[in-house]
Amino acid sequence: MSLARRAARRSLLFLVALVLVASMWELYKLLGPEDGGEIFGWRIIPKTNDRAMPHTWEMVSRLGEPEVRGRDEPIWQAILGYGWYTFRMALVGLLVGTAFGTALAVLMARWRVVERGLLPYVIASQAIPLIALAPQVAALGGNWDLPKWMWVSTLSAFLAFFPVSVATLRGLSSTPPIALELMESYGAGWWRTLVTLRFPAAVPTIVPGLKLAATAAVIGVIVSEISTGVRGVGFAALTYGQRATSDPAQVYTAVFGAALLGLILFGLVVALEMALMRRRPAEAVS
Repeated sequence: MSLARRAARRSLLFLVALVLVASMWELYKLLGPEDGGEIFGWRIIPKTNDRAMPHTWEMVSRLGEPEVRGRDEPIWQAILGYGWYTFRMALVGLLVGTAFGTALAVLMARWRVVERGLLPYVIASQAIPLIALAPQVAALGGNWDLPKWMWVSTLSAFLAFFPVSVATLRGLSSTPPIALELMESYGAGWWRTLVTLRFPAAVPTIVPGLKLAATAAVIGVIVSEISTGVRGVGFAALTYGQRATSDPAQVYTAVFGAALLGLILFGLVVALEMALMRRRPAEAVS
């Protein structure tokens, strides 16, 4: 399948999925209880009243209305401004997390004792709640007089490095033994084998980790903004949430912005994947 056909197919599937999600939202709003409900004493059935679940067309039309009543700037322009700030911090976090995760994977692949000693801590690090870690990092950044975007990007990198590290380690460890034996017969050292064989062979494994890291980077920035007040999409969602009683559709405009950011970063990784895989032989891709 050509790259153009594959991109068109993915775009069509995305639009179909978007329509299905909107249809399910409206169907539940039509049939679900307005005041929610309980199951075994737990209140887990969402409310369907207009304050909790505005119609999808109300959310979309709200994008063209002013962010604050009485002003001319539509809310979509404000979301773009917030989103551009968040995107830059998420991109820095993704790049830093990718570099750090790749370096850790190389160390663990080179020395097994490092892998046995370090990998459990790498896994355990993801159990730390980011919303609790963000104020601590903010306090350290304030003590060192660092710009706010820098420590927000650091928290983003904290989430992004893990999938890159695990995927890269798996890819570097799954090089075909016969190929390694061939490199040894040529007298190639470990580092030369890493660059010329292990990394190219690991690309199909590394790319899925990068895709997860891209979305994790956006999540890390947004959660950090909510915790620390940095003025990005997360800050907009928190601010709009305070007005949810009188303007419930406004909250979802920030949600749209956050979702779009995740898709853009994910798309950048997909573009990188297409560039890397374009000239790979079919046997290596499979």
